[in-house]
Amino acid sequence: QLQLVESGGGLVQPGGSLRLSCTASAFTLAYYAIGWFRHAPGKEREGVSCIETGAHSTNYIDSVKGRFTISRDNAKNTVYLQMNSLKPEDTAVYYCAIRRVRRGPTCSLDSPLDYGYWGQGTQVTVSS
Repeated sequence: QLQLVESGGGLVQPGGSLRLSCTASAFTLAYYAIGWFRHAPGKEREGVSCIETGAHSTNYIDSVKGRFTISRDNAKNTVYLQMNSLKPEDTAVYYCAIRRVRRGPTCSLDSPLDYGYWGQGTQVTVSS
């Protein structure tokens, strides 16, 4: 099945950490730029971070810079999103997806429509 699988979400207190994983059985993720997106109730889906194929280039939205780190482990066919210093406003369902439309030399988070093969998502709740 052509779909990604996210895991690692959960309930965490403000200031805590989680590591999300994105895997696939039908894709070799090393060949693709991967994006992480989130969708909170009442808000539009927004790009959080993305990583190019060679992991030499990453991108983050301003609100997570310095707190989140995206990485890939090609041997495990997995892309990670390490989330530290979590805040209540980080609460959302987090999705990973494969970039299908390239806009420039580095991955872009401007439009979820540029990505595909979405997984089911993993819920992240930051609350005391």
